Amino acid sequence: MDNSTRIDPWASQQSTDYARIRDQFGLGSIDVSRIPNPSMLHRRGIVFAHRDLDVVLGCMERSDPFGVLTGLMPSGKMHLGHSMVIDQVRWFQEQGADITVTVADLEALATRGTSLEKGRENAMTEYVHNYAALGLDPDSTNIYFQSSRPAVQRLAFTLGRKTNLSEFESIYGFKGDTNLAHVQAPLIQAGDIIHPQLEEFGGLRPIVVPVGVDQDPHLRLTRGIAGKTHWFNVKPRKNGGITVALSVQDGNKEIFGVSSNGRVDRTTRDGIFEKLKASIAPMGYSDFIPNPKHGTLDIPGAKVEDIAQVRMCVLSLERKLGGMGLMPPCSTYHRFAIGMTGDKMSSSQPETTIFMDDSIESMTKKVKKAYSGGQPTVEEHRIHGGDCSKDVAFQYLQFFFESDDAELTRIARDYESGRLLAGEIKQICIDRATEWLTDLSEKRDMWTDRLDEFLAPDAL
Repeated sequence: MDNSTRIDPWASQQSTDYARIRDQFGLGSIDVSRIPNPSMLHRRGIVFAHRDLDVVLGCMERSDPFGVLTGLMPSGKMHLGHSMVIDQVRWFQEQGADITVTVADLEALATRGTSLEKGRENAMTEYVHNYAALGLDPDSTNIYFQSSRPAVQRLAFTLGRKTNLSEFESIYGFKGDTNLAHVQAPLIQAGDIIHPQLEEFGGLRPIVVPVGVDQDPHLRLTRGIAGKTHWFNVKPRKNGGITVALSVQDGNKEIFGVSSNGRVDRTTRDGIFEKLKASIAPMGYSDFIPNPKHGTLDIPGAKVEDIAQVRMCVLSLERKLGGMGLMPPCSTYHRFAIGMTGDKMSSSQPETTIFMDDSIESMTKKVKKAYSGGQPTVEEHRIHGGDCSKDVAFQYLQFFFESDDAELTRIARDYESGRLLAGEIKQICIDRATEWLTDLSEKRDMWTDRLDEFLAPDAL
């Protein structure tokens, strides 16, 4: 893979060729017409791709349970770029999702040398406080720490049996000199992403993970591992409908009626198929074509869009039979907001971004120095206009500060026509950012003594 489409969760630079990334990694395009109450990020194409979002949209339509998993790295300050994820999490919460937030203190220790104590302190003061101010509802939000949730680590260990170093090399580019704690971190993340489906954390339901596209390797790994645990595979049928096929593994051979010599016990196998039909019957299907010998059950009347619901039915049966019954995670992907200098935002480079606790004076200085899409002189600008695709002030209005689509369109039109100068668009950005930061500060003050309301019991 060439560097132009490199995706690395830990790299300082990332590709922004989003169309090529979407096509190369098999991501689906966002259809805004299918999004209920689309947010600003949806409407403006900032959330640009997904994996299995239709599964979650189906839950919204049927009022079925679904959850959101997001995480934070407690090793730096929270900046504007981080707020995009929380805006999406809040939107999902408003559509009925329960929220699980991972504090990746073990990963911060492994990859950045941040102690668990420092990680906890930073998570609470920098992130949880701002999450509250950004509008998350504590009644359906649970924040936990990787280091204090053994179930995640146990699950990561179990899931690790379904992958190997070759797969890690392929997905992450790990080499022989990669720190072993760094190698372990993606498995812990897989445990984070999957574990909300465990019975003690809400039970079987779709989980969606909103991320920047740089985090897709974690989703690909987790989806692949979850798929390898399945006892039943659900796929479209060649002649229309859906086929459910048994996946015979070492842990289920006896349950599926396969003896040590490879012969199939028909009584046991027929019993499995009766349970399989009974698990799917509540969806209203009456026409089944079972083939116990070959381990397949065809449902001619089912539609491709029913696959997610059928999968939920058979995963529930899998759990009753003793399997793990894990739904592969869904995900959405957003574009990166450009840094103040025209490069990537970074907590370690204060000049590249606006932090949540920046003073108005500090923010103003940064915006005034920000990379501009204007022309070298006023005369040239009046003739040729500005370039919104390169202008930081405009992009910050687009991503963060201007919620009115019509007003944003007007600003873009005036800037590109030359009527609005670079200094003037920066002042608009400063005015809107001042309102945004002031409102955030006031809401932080409201939550100062109530942050424990967001913490899961094992995080208190």
